[in-house]
Amino acid sequence: MTLRPTQAVILAGGQGTRLRPYTDDRPKPMVEIPGTGLPIIGHQIAWLAAEGVTDVVVSCGHLAEVLREWLSTADLPASAGADGPSPVRVEVVVEQQPLGRGGGLKYAAASLPRPGEPWYATNGDIWTRFPLREMAAFHAERDAVATLALARPRIPWGAVETDSFGHVLDFVEAPPSPYLVNAGVYVFSASFAEMLPERGDHERTTFPGLARRRLLAGFPLPQGAYWRAIDTVKDLTEAARELAEMTDGRQ
Repeated sequence: MTLRPTQAVILAGGQGTRLRPYTDDRPKPMVEIPGTGLPIIGHQIAWLAAEGVTDVVVSCGHLAEVLREWLSTADLPASAGADGPSPVRVEVVVEQQPLGRGGGLKYAAASLPRPGEPWYATNGDIWTRFPLREMAAFHAERDAVATLALARPRIPWGAVETDSFGHVLDFVEAPPSPYLVNAGVYVFSASFAEMLPERGDHERTTFPGLARRRLLAGFPLPQGAYWRAIDTVKDLTEAARELAEMTDGRQ
């Protein structure tokens, strides 16, 4: 029987300089998406809990005390775990010096309660919703050590279509990219943690080696799944608008 992950790491160590002034007094994942009443990390924890995660380790550095304070008073959601609903458990670990994404993952993974089991991970600036259980099944079917979610973001510019002679045929506003990108959400087998660097980026060190051995898989996000990386003030504004449109569409 393949174990489905019930533990996760959130990488929340970034300073979010491109989100200033929102990040002057809080870490990037603590920035609130306008109109939702919750910071980005609150949405992430709610999503993970709904997908059966019972334990979350948050790796942070910049203004970690703000995140700790919010977690101490937040009404954390109940996890839809196999043993029935219970409040999700969240532990914060603080990087004393920047470790990079790979080093941050390794540092946080050491605090996971079940080191012999698989785990999810997500970057702390990702706002998305899709069935993590489907991604975990995809990961297990391919016997991968690591699986990354793949998104097809919209190009931020209008595109122009022409014929072979150069006549303009159409204008397309913000079309989907022809390329898939790393969506910043992962499923990892238990053995992955020991492959991570102590410091640095796993995408430059660990991932290429796994890819050569055919142990790295890519899970395309399902059609219609919402995904956005919150990197700039414009991203924050557009996320709020898109979420409001989705809410209106469901009414």
